[in-house]
Amino acid sequence: MSGEGRGPAEQYLPKLRLDELLDELQARIDAARGTQDRVHRLLEAVLSVGRELDLPQALRSIVEAAVVLVDAEYGALGVIGENRMLSEFLTIGIGDEERERIGALPSGHGILGELIRHPEPLRLAELSDHPASYGFPAHHPPMHSFLGVPIRVRDKVFGNLYLTEKRAAAEFDAEDEAVLSTLAVAAGIAIENARLYEETRLRERLLGASSQVTSALLSGAPSADVLELIVEQARGIVSADVGMIAERVAGEEVLRPLFAVGVEAERRRGLVMSGQDGFVEAAFSTAEPVTSPDIQQDPRIDQGSALWAGLGSVVGVPLVASGKSIGVLVLGRTAGRAPFTDTDAGPLLGFAGQAALALELAERRRDAEQIALLQDRDRIARDLHDLAIQRLFAAGMTLQSTQRFVDHPEAAERLSRTVDDLDETIKIIRSTIFGLRTHDGATEKAGLRRRVSEAVAASAASLGFTPALRIEGLVDTDVPGDVADHVLAVLGEALSNAARHSGACSVDIHLRFAVGELTLTVADDGRGVPPGVARSGLRNLEERAAALGGTLTVGGRPEGGGTRLVWRVPVR
Repeated sequence: MSGEGRGPAEQYLPKLRLDELLDELQARIDAARGTQDRVHRLLEAVLSVGRELDLPQALRSIVEAAVVLVDAEYGALGVIGENRMLSEFLTIGIGDEERERIGALPSGHGILGELIRHPEPLRLAELSDHPASYGFPAHHPPMHSFLGVPIRVRDKVFGNLYLTEKRAAAEFDAEDEAVLSTLAVAAGIAIENARLYEETRLRERLLGASSQVTSALLSGAPSADVLELIVEQARGIVSADVGMIAERVAGEEVLRPLFAVGVEAERRRGLVMSGQDGFVEAAFSTAEPVTSPDIQQDPRIDQGSALWAGLGSVVGVPLVASGKSIGVLVLGRTAGRAPFTDTDAGPLLGFAGQAALALELAERRRDAEQIALLQDRDRIARDLHDLAIQRLFAAGMTLQSTQRFVDHPEAAERLSRTVDDLDETIKIIRSTIFGLRTHDGATEKAGLRRRVSEAVAASAASLGFTPALRIEGLVDTDVPGDVADHVLAVLGEALSNAARHSGACSVDIHLRFAVGELTLTVADDGRGVPPGVARSGLRNLEERAAALGGTLTVGGRPEGGGTRLVWRVPVR
């Protein structure tokens, strides 16, 4: 009875409620499936990001995964540099042409800087409503909804993920924030793994390069080749555009690049790193690498120096040998490239030690070669003086004494010419001896006073006695090297003439420098200069004096007998 009395609406009411319940159940099933799909996509994204060991590619994979997970039109990852600004900025959703029209990439102001200053998730329905927002540059696509989360590597904030323009909704929701925060945790682990992998690869490359450098050093390769190998290896390992090795200039408070490779290498090689350049000085005086994210903005450099033209990030590594810095290895990247990191700079310190070792070995090798050369020159000069000259001198004396027994005029003339030829030969050999000793670095350092004293002492072997010597004035400091060489040659010729022709029992030598004039006087008590004797040797002394604007006079001694030679030149 009761059923018969129901109306049509009452008959369909249970069916409508059932449909509603079924629809609600279906919606929940769909939501569960959506959540399940999203979890699966999140897990796939985490696995995908975790498998990537190349750091640049890992960063791009993170942004691509984030865009897909939260259904965003645009995505970006900003890497925070040492100056708390963005050093890198990777974008998804903006084409190359559009990016070029926009201009320079953001550095970390506005909303992007808000996450740097406060590294916590930030979700906005409208970007322009936030107090930190100050608009977009020209040609930038419009953006409204925003979601940003920090990426931490261990306890340090590495960078931030930025997502804009939710596709299927007006704004990002709490679930999007949770998904993106989860991805950020996985991204931090992936970045740390990629960094460790990159550091391991870097150390392997440095080890291989060090092995090549060591082999080159042990094989006796020229130091220039070894240094160039070091710079090229270091530049390639850390992907630098410019590499230089600078060494302290002797006697000056500046460093000059010995080698420069890469961009504009020839121009940089001739420049000077001023002692007032704080960046170079910091690298030279510390035991750790010194980096600059942008050398053009670094207050430590000389802003007028062309050495840093076109460069952005620069790292300077001290070359330490025997506990002290002897130079700096400088590596630079062109402006606009990613700056050097601690991962790049740290391992370079050990590698720079190879360069320091090369420089130290090169210096010691040069010293050893110089010592060997000077010893060889001394031996040659000694042998020429003690053996060749003495034999030639004895032969000349024998021929001169033989002339008394030769009556034929033509034979006597030939003997005389032969004696003159021997004299000329002796002069040439003496000049060679002085030339060998002139290039002796130790003798040059000792000065003219010591060189004259040694020449006088050496003449005792041919004279049979040691001449008297008197030196006046600052001959060591005020007489130029070329004038000193002439003095030694004139003195040698005068002493040689006294030994061969004068028959003197004493020789007095007086070297005097005063009022811009240098005077060498050689006087003996011998027979004097006979008339008609060949004056080829004296002519050489006259020419030396004339070349310096001076004079030569030869005559008798005021006290009578013997010869007095005066060689006088101005000294400016």
